[in-house]
Amino acid sequence: MAKYTIGVDFGTLSGRALLVDVETGREVATAVLNYPHAVMDEALPSGRKLPPDWALQHPADYLEVLKTTVPSVLAQAGVSPADVIGISIDFTACTLLPILADGTPLCILPEYVDEPHAYVKLWKHHAAQGQADRINALAEKEDPERLARYGGKISSEWLFSKALQLLEETPEIYEKADKLIEAGDWIVMQLTGEEKRSACFAGYKAMWHKAEGYPSKDFLKKLHPRLENIVEEKLSPDIYGLGGKAGVLSQKGAALCGLMPGTAVGIPSIDAHVAVPAAGIVSSGRMLMIMGTSTCHMLLDTVEKVVPGTSGVVEDGIIGGFYGYEAGQACVGDHFDWFVKNCVPATYHEEADAKGISIHKLLREKVQEQEPGESGLLALDWWNGNRSVLVDADLSGLLIGMSLTTKPEEIYRALIEATAYGTRMIIETYEAYGIAINEIIAAGGIAEKDPMMMQIYADVTKREIRLAGSAQACALGSAMFAAVAAGSENGGYDTIAEAAKHMASVKDLVYKPNAAHAEKYDLLFEEYKILHDYFGRGENNVMKRLRKLRQK
Repeated sequence: MAKYTIGVDFGTLSGRALLVDVETGREVATAVLNYPHAVMDEALPSGRKLPPDWALQHPADYLEVLKTTVPSVLAQAGVSPADVIGISIDFTACTLLPILADGTPLCILPEYVDEPHAYVKLWKHHAAQGQADRINALAEKEDPERLARYGGKISSEWLFSKALQLLEETPEIYEKADKLIEAGDWIVMQLTGEEKRSACFAGYKAMWHKAEGYPSKDFLKKLHPRLENIVEEKLSPDIYGLGGKAGVLSQKGAALCGLMPGTAVGIPSIDAHVAVPAAGIVSSGRMLMIMGTSTCHMLLDTVEKVVPGTSGVVEDGIIGGFYGYEAGQACVGDHFDWFVKNCVPATYHEEADAKGISIHKLLREKVQEQEPGESGLLALDWWNGNRSVLVDADLSGLLIGMSLTTKPEEIYRALIEATAYGTRMIIETYEAYGIAINEIIAAGGIAEKDPMMMQIYADVTKREIRLAGSAQACALGSAMFAAVAAGSENGGYDTIAEAAKHMASVKDLVYKPNAAHAEKYDLLFEEYKILHDYFGRGENNVMKRLRKLRQK
């Protein structure tokens, strides 16, 4: 009798469940639910307006994903819950929510439904940049070695930045919260009834180190007196590595998702990180790009090195026995979505509708044969700030070279090229500091759907790019960790490397760089670097001055 696991991938806009045959890796069924509340970046459900740079979500949406998608994949496949040996989840991070001791989110309490700080702060909540700046300033003096592991800067997206903003702006909410918890850890708490915090979330988003733990009490007290005991009061000193078993489904958890009580539940992971073994990467020298609304660039190595501008290096953070390196771009798919919603004439949308294709496909068709540099345009890919290698959420987008003959499709291509230049900056930074990249594999919706973009990436980076075998690499990775949580005694596997032999794959398709295009992109990349450093490294802080004016 076949055995199955389920991976649930909680993304920025939706949650997806994937049912996988443990022996073969065959993806049997999938189901998706768009979050009913989506991303709340303008107003709460009550209508209360939100300030700039806020990005909130409603935790009830996450539970609705479990209630809807897991029973759906079982029904589609005709699989009995008794044949599912494990479930595991991945989540965007840092996605933080304040809860009571029993797991109740504060935002569902009647007295807090109109309080923004009571809701989930999504990973791309950037309103804590001021707090991040102060953390960085203190860490430069008090804990520079820890800061160096994160590329020299702590992000406004991360746990302590968001926790400090919560404490300073609504101290009553901070005091009311028994716990501040990553959404991924909270989901596992709902499934098992136990609080077991993942090393992946803690290591990459909360400054936790396997040998040293969290920042010292003295450091946290200097940041704010009420933070001195935050680990014991609001977090947890107990951290669990990936590949472990968080517990088993409780009666409540089983009822929530339609599986059997006692089913193994894996330690959760960040969405990008869990895709690494799904692409068959279980050794050093191979980079995975997970390309969606944002892009994460993941690497494994056997040594811990300081690489400026990375989002972190964490021992056992991706796979046990390796240091996991993360870098990323905060705006990729979001970049293109913004453009088509705000800058494309109605006539283009009408043309796309007449042809029965998406507006994205129409724009790509119009510039498919365009040569690099032909439009005279160059862009910086900072519409949502810069995650790597500048680590600065206060930076913003730039487009240069426009004329009265510039067409929407040319701007669209320039935005694509900008994201490719950003990736090349990350690759060259890694290699400059001794982290080898011998192969690139891409995963995610963009990699699957956009051949033109993937070819541009190959041309800009001057490297061959292969695609992960699964279109659902994050969900597959979670399903693989679910098989490890179940263990070989229950039909699963004892290590993620063993699971990868049976469940992971890479497509035969390879995007190879066009030598002539690569030569032109070398010239354009040099111009990109000049703009990158001029606007991003302090020579001209006009972007930050404009942001301050906007916020007044």
